[in-house]
Amino acid sequence: MNDIDKPLTPDELGERITEVFDLIGPLYRRAFRKVEQGEQIEGASVGVRSVLDLLRRYEPMTVPQMGRIMALSRQFVQRTVNEAVAHGWAEVTPNPAHQRSSLIRLTDAGRSTITAVLAREHALNRQVGGDLTDAEVTACVRVLKQLLVTFDHVDVE
Repeated sequence: MNDIDKPLTPDELGERITEVFDLIGPLYRRAFRKVEQGEQIEGASVGVRSVLDLLRRYEPMTVPQMGRIMALSRQFVQRTVNEAVAHGWAEVTPNPAHQRSSLIRLTDAGRSTITAVLAREHALNRQVGGDLTDAEVTACVRVLKQLLVTFDHVDVE
């Protein structure tokens, strides 16, 4: 095993993870702005885009479930769901398991909207350079998931 394959010491890891966070902030803000620019095309805000994508992957879902996954308050997610419902992109249906927490589902219009948003984002993401390999992207995803687990206990309410 060469040095690059050895686990880092806690001090080394702390410094390297700081580098990651120093990049994540600006990356997130720039990506957020780019998605906002697409709002002029599809009409979906960044928050609604996130809700529609969650529903595309996991529907049906409750607002509290979405809030936990997105690490956002239930109130914020509820306002975003209300916006999606007002546009006709999502619908509220009864939840047989819990009367006070309705299920949220995509409508056909919502499915079309998120498909268009994701297609536009995919076209943009195809422009990422650097000759990245599948192993590098897999390692990046692994690191980010581990960071997320580290902060699972943080209360978002």
